[in-house]
Amino acid sequence: MQEISKGANVSLASLSEDAGAVVVSLGWTSATGAGDADVSVLLLDENGKVRSENDFYFYNNPAAADGSVQLLGKTPTSNGDEDRISVDLTAVPEDVARIVVAASQYGGARFGDLDDLRMTVSDRSGEPLVGYSIEDAGVETAFIFGELYRRGEEWKFRAVGQGYETGLTGLATDFGVDVLEDTEPAAAPAAAATVPLPPPREEDGAAVEPAPEPTVTATAAAASATVPAQTRGRAPRTTRKKVTLPKVAKKSLAENDSWRTARLFPVPSLKSDKEREVRATSVLLSVMAQVPELGRRLTAGFGAPAGRMQTFTEVPLPHGDTPKRPDGVIRVERAGKLWTALVETKTHGNPLKDEQVQQYMDIAARRGYEAVITLSNDVALDGSPVVDVKIDGRRKHKVSLWHLSWAEVAHQAQMLIRHEGVDNAAHAWLLQELLEYLQHENSGCHGFQNMGPAWVPVRKGIEDETISPDDERAVDVVESWERLIRQVCLRLGGELGQKALPVQRTRRDSDPRARRVAAGSALCADGRLSAELRIDGTGSVIAVTADLRTGKVRTSVDIPAPEGSYPLATVKRLLRALAEAPADLHVQSLVEGGNGPRGTLERLRPEPGDLLPKDGTAPTGFRLALIKGMGNTRGNTESGFIRGVDAAVDRFYHGVVAHLGAFEARGGRRG
Repeated sequence: MQEISKGANVSLASLSEDAGAVVVSLGWTSATGAGDADVSVLLLDENGKVRSENDFYFYNNPAAADGSVQLLGKTPTSNGDEDRISVDLTAVPEDVARIVVAASQYGGARFGDLDDLRMTVSDRSGEPLVGYSIEDAGVETAFIFGELYRRGEEWKFRAVGQGYETGLTGLATDFGVDVLEDTEPAAAPAAAATVPLPPPREEDGAAVEPAPEPTVTATAAAASATVPAQTRGRAPRTTRKKVTLPKVAKKSLAENDSWRTARLFPVPSLKSDKEREVRATSVLLSVMAQVPELGRRLTAGFGAPAGRMQTFTEVPLPHGDTPKRPDGVIRVERAGKLWTALVETKTHGNPLKDEQVQQYMDIAARRGYEAVITLSNDVALDGSPVVDVKIDGRRKHKVSLWHLSWAEVAHQAQMLIRHEGVDNAAHAWLLQELLEYLQHENSGCHGFQNMGPAWVPVRKGIEDETISPDDERAVDVVESWERLIRQVCLRLGGELGQKALPVQRTRRDSDPRARRVAAGSALCADGRLSAELRIDGTGSVIAVTADLRTGKVRTSVDIPAPEGSYPLATVKRLLRALAEAPADLHVQSLVEGGNGPRGTLERLRPEPGDLLPKDGTAPTGFRLALIKGMGNTRGNTESGFIRGVDAAVDRFYHGVVAHLGAFEARGGRRG
């Protein structure tokens, strides 16, 4: 990968023969784990201006109708976050001369507070081509990372690194987007189009008084036009109405609970692993082909173009004396070109086989296919391959190896039908049937289910205090723990319609292996597995600790006390906000340099003053925690450890975190 400096440019064609479609990645880390930014993309004409509202893409307008641009969303890395954008350069309209890639922050946050600001561009196969690191960020609240631009018949990349103290408003104005904040309504000219900017977010849960939001007006000539300003609370307008399914199902017409709803994809007859794999592959691939939103979402990050998709199962392909039959094949056609991926599926916790995947990689390379996609209950982690294959560097044609977990498929389906919407009701119904299938106990598509062969001996060694500090099996358990936390985030994020991401408090350039070795040594020493996760829109960091010695899972969150309020009034307000929280919730006051009194919610409700230090010291914050027993099995039964951790996080969020809004609205902030 070529590294370039600010202001430098490079031809994409000179770096790769497969740069017709690229994936642009923006990444950053934060020492506190609280840093975040929103990506936006603008398409500009020869005059450096947007042509219309459809040239402005952000989190509420994430994809172009022609497939040229799609925001793929955030993914956790080993030490931060990465936001990816798929750009099909062959589909970009001819009158678009530049594609600007930017990011913005809200609520007073600055880019100087983030570390490792970086932009990379990869080709269709996922091979990194060029990278650019921003090292001079300061007070800016919006940043242009870089741009793709035409020079004759080729596309080039330029490292820009231009910051704006005026945020997304100032950045957008530079490109012919007029941001008006007038509160007096006025008629807009017919030529003008209204595009709302992403609404400012409440950083760290800080209460923000309602205020008029800016309205963005764009015309082909970038002429100014006055339009009615929006008010906070109104949902930003999207390009077209989407269909979502109601959260509450209609009342059943069945006479009793023994009547089972007819399903498009029945599963009760599934008995063997092979039958589960064949059925699951066929069900998923058929829905991907019929519901473009799902098919595009699951393949865009793998370099697939936006085009006509067809899917196939059990396709015989020549390989030596006997043909091989991958579980599935995905083909996408665009502008007369084909993108092809072989699919290898496992269900019911069965592991992928290195040798089998290697054979498919070799077949794909010989036939000029672009990718091999593995699909199983396992969850992929950065810096930790799911299968071990060798890439023949002598081959001119490169094949990318990608992995999907069943949990991620279910997450994307739920995000579409419950929160983001699809084009029509039939697509929503198909996704609902897919989700019902994936969640059925007989489907075998339940996500990460087993802590692995090292789990039992490591847990026993910790209980007996016989495990060695450098036991390699502890590293395997740490890796399985990271997969579990990633899956918990997928499930919770799909349910809430918000991004839920693990928090990594290490730098982007740190070695994932070294980090896991250190965590393994700590596990052997104190018997605890620890993690943190952050839910978008809450600002809180939920800490999760599994103590293998006591058999308990502890979930907790720290919330700062509001400044300038009376301590007793603050405590009473907190207890009122937690009126629906579990009675066994532990509440502890935090004081400067240490911890204050603590007690269960049940005991504190009649005596809130017991939470205040006896010496009159005012609390600086509060720690809320729930403690739950964890399962004793390897994780494949109802009482298993994996289910226990997932249930503990779910109970803590819905029972505690979800009720803290009333406290925060009066001045409290989460840390």
